Amino acid sequence: RVLPDNTQAVIDESSWQWPEVFNWLQTAGNVEHHEMYRTFNCGVGMIIALPAPEVDKALALLNANGENAWKIGIIKASDSEQRVVIE
Repeated sequence: RVLPDNTQAVIDESSWQWPEVFNWLQTAGNVEHHEMYRTFNCGVGMIIALPAPEVDKALALLNANGENAWKIGIIKASDSEQRVVIE
């Protein structure tokens, strides 16, 4: 919803580990993997999108102030109708 036209979010699924409750929800509810990401945050509380040159500075600032921040992916130019790709 917030992505500009002709862009795509590429999420690196290996950049974090799901809290166990989401594994339980998926199994107990027989929820497909893709639907888990559409419905739940899967352990990611908030996403901040910013220019690539600012990433390291922002991560350092957030982590220095007690947040558990990490890079989850990139936004890239794309003509695909698929707005989010999870790799």
